[in-house]
Amino acid sequence: MLLGGIASYAQSGAGNGFSPYSIYGIGDLYTNGSAYNMTQGGVGIATRDRRFVNYLNPASVTARDSLSFMADFGMANRNSIFRQKPAAGGNFRSANNLFNISDFVISFPIWRSSAMMVGIKPFSSAGYKFSSPETDPDVIGRIGNSTTTSEGNGGVYELFVGGGVTFWKRLSIGAQYSFYLGNIDKNVTTDFDQEKMRDVSSGYAIQLRGHTGKFGIQYDQPLTKKVTMTIGATYRLRTNLRGYAKHFSFASSSSLVDTVFCDTLKLRDMGVKMAGEWGVGLSFRGGDQWSAEVNYVQSDWRKSNFDADKTNGFAVSGVADFQSSVYRSVRAGFSFTPNRNDIRYYMRRCTYRAGLYYEQSYYTWAGQRVDGYGLTLGLTLPVFRGYNGITLGIDVGKRGKLADDMVREMYVGFNIGFNIFDIWFQKHHYE
Repeated sequence: MLLGGIASYAQSGAGNGFSPYSIYGIGDLYTNGSAYNMTQGGVGIATRDRRFVNYLNPASVTARDSLSFMADFGMANRNSIFRQKPAAGGNFRSANNLFNISDFVISFPIWRSSAMMVGIKPFSSAGYKFSSPETDPDVIGRIGNSTTTSEGNGGVYELFVGGGVTFWKRLSIGAQYSFYLGNIDKNVTTDFDQEKMRDVSSGYAIQLRGHTGKFGIQYDQPLTKKVTMTIGATYRLRTNLRGYAKHFSFASSSSLVDTVFCDTLKLRDMGVKMAGEWGVGLSFRGGDQWSAEVNYVQSDWRKSNFDADKTNGFAVSGVADFQSSVYRSVRAGFSFTPNRNDIRYYMRRCTYRAGLYYEQSYYTWAGQRVDGYGLTLGLTLPVFRGYNGITLGIDVGKRGKLADDMVREMYVGFNIGFNIFDIWFQKHHYE
């Protein structure tokens, strides 16, 4: 029921993000991972932890107790302050806060050293709204005052199913199938003060879908009796997007609406693509007490055909100068549990997490990279028996810079994840 509700939410095009940069392409890409991953800077490619579902690498699904059933459900909140100092003068500020489901995943064993996972998560989000008045005196003298407003919302969700198997107790490989679906609406409206002038609105209503495959590998190497090193890697295939982009333009007044233009373009004919991605990770863990990990991820979007001079709908011409680029991220995370089996002090059984990250967006603005970086902190609270727990986290960061007409975003995000654990198919013995 929950999966169906989230899928309907994705199809409805409801706003699940907000940023002026999300006007381009398919919007802002979501940080992958559950609350468990995000509180450690977003690492997970080389993570092997039998207490949590880690879907960043399908090979990690085999890190589990043999009869365990696990589920993860997360929610995230983001509070942003935007600021811009245009070269022409002025000082613009705005703020926004959002709350959304971040993931829902279940994982279960199949046979011996193999296991599967099924889930849904946001892949990207689009949400923006900004206005600018007409300032040209000649235009104002002919048609009066007017205001142009650009507005958009929507996003893309990813449904996935993956599986993995472990060989020789050290080498794990996995594969995942992903299906993308979503709606993105983009509109530009010009409102005229004079009643004799009709307001003009144009834009695109995009409905897209696509599917791809992802592959992962992990290798465990014991270094000492208590310390293990894990090397991990993932690769996601590039995929062509399907669906359509409905291009429309109409004029309206207080009494009527007149359609000026309406056309439906197939994404297949437009040649738009979802970029492939590869990532590598290295982790060290000291038994059941601590872990440290570093990840690097790269994704080349330069052949996505999102640019305004190649396709229509994914870039708004005349509003901002965006170009597809190469996405890169470097993430590092650390976790520490004082004593999981402490019977006196509850806080010694909790797991404390921290992380850092740096990323370059998959686009450039006016030829400049849009860089972001941040700090994450988190805490996992054990609940009842087994590996059940609640993870609380905070993400503080910045994107863009306050120069060259760019918009700087300062944000504080909060996330909460519920990890559910149970043992299935137990055979009880009675004397």
